[in-house]
Amino acid sequence: MKPASTSAISRRRFLAASARAAFGFQFFPGALRGAKAPSNRLNLACVGVGAEGIGVVNLRACEGENIVALCDVDAAYAAPTFAAYPRAKTFNDFRTMIERQRDLDAVIVATPDHTHEVITMAAMAAGKHVYCQKPLTRTIGEARRVAAAARRYRVQTQMGNHGHSSESMRILKEWLDAGVIGAVREVHAWTDRPAGGNPWSTFPVQARPAETSPVPATLDWDRWLGPAPHRPYHPDYHPLKWRGWYDFGTGALGDMGCHVLDPVFWALDLGAPETVQATTTHWEPAVSAETFPRASVVRYLFPARAGRAPVTLTWYDGRLKPAIPPELESGRKLPATGALIYGERGALLHGVSGANGLRLIPEARMQEMTRPPPKLPRIVGGHEADWLRACREGADGRPASSEFSYGAALTEMVLLGVVAIRCPDILLRWDAKAMRFTNSEVANAFVDPPPREGWAVK
Repeated sequence: MKPASTSAISRRRFLAASARAAFGFQFFPGALRGAKAPSNRLNLACVGVGAEGIGVVNLRACEGENIVALCDVDAAYAAPTFAAYPRAKTFNDFRTMIERQRDLDAVIVATPDHTHEVITMAAMAAGKHVYCQKPLTRTIGEARRVAAAARRYRVQTQMGNHGHSSESMRILKEWLDAGVIGAVREVHAWTDRPAGGNPWSTFPVQARPAETSPVPATLDWDRWLGPAPHRPYHPDYHPLKWRGWYDFGTGALGDMGCHVLDPVFWALDLGAPETVQATTTHWEPAVSAETFPRASVVRYLFPARAGRAPVTLTWYDGRLKPAIPPELESGRKLPATGALIYGERGALLHGVSGANGLRLIPEARMQEMTRPPPKLPRIVGGHEADWLRACREGADGRPASSEFSYGAALTEMVLLGVVAIRCPDILLRWDAKAMRFTNSEVANAFVDPPPREGWAVK
């Protein structure tokens, strides 16, 4: 059997409209896209440019650069983006793109989670700077390899957890470092996904389809599968729904955890947890073997670290939320996505994408607070701009805010919860140094599963 050729994967339709509103990106007229760039501009490529996916959002945030190449395995899905950048060369195989497009400086990877590692590794091995969407990888083993390769190849990197470049991230850390709420021992974080919002309303919670469907003529299905085990094409996978399937995505936690948990992971220097345990809505084996549940609760226990107290962190998805804190004013609701941070002397409510912002509760205490002075450097221009700045500075320059060493650590913490969701009700004990669970070989099978033949990363 001929080995599968490694390729880019088309990106599902992301929440483009809400992304534009929440992230504040401005769209340039199509006539300006792909225009010849001055010599100080970077030559960029993007892998995964289907429809209005997040790759398109990333591209639009980088339109001051020279967009020279676009890659997607689904020509019809990517057609609007190909047309929007008429000067860019188009490809359906990322390896061919990297080999032939010798003038590339940097690559954006915005494909489904299961192909992040193979594309990112190929780009870095060719000496290209890389911006990869979150989560950095689909598995823990992949995250560790990607972080090690970034250090080895000495390229500038950035994971696409855009909030890490935000003002609120730095304010939160400054407040916690100043002891505004005292030592933090408890965090609750949540998202309304997969139940909330478009396209998550179509999130599959189902067994593998028994019937087969004809592969669209414009789609290279084998390349879409990439390192994932082979299965027949079905529209329940592509476009749009891949994130709900274990073989392709990482569910609501993998998607939103890299946003919602990022602030406390960074501000509290959480590192690796000692234990993780999940309960879920799954009940039918044929379904729970294939797709993520409609809702889950995941509890992490982080040990004491360098003078910081141990932290219990509880994650909720599928529109589940923690109990309303008594400090919250009557009639005030928790946002659809956010976090509650409890300290010895108070509580903080941190909304995501501008929902309620960062506030002490009750609001009366917020109004009385003397805010600590800013101490941390701010990011100028946004998340993509920070990565572009790092690319221009080169290997010896200042890294971007969420470079792969950090992005991999955050991703690993999130993916430990994903493993727990696949092994519900078991208190999993994690040995970070050995990269294994000490009490479950079932869980260990999900840490670094082998790729499909022909797709191993060298």
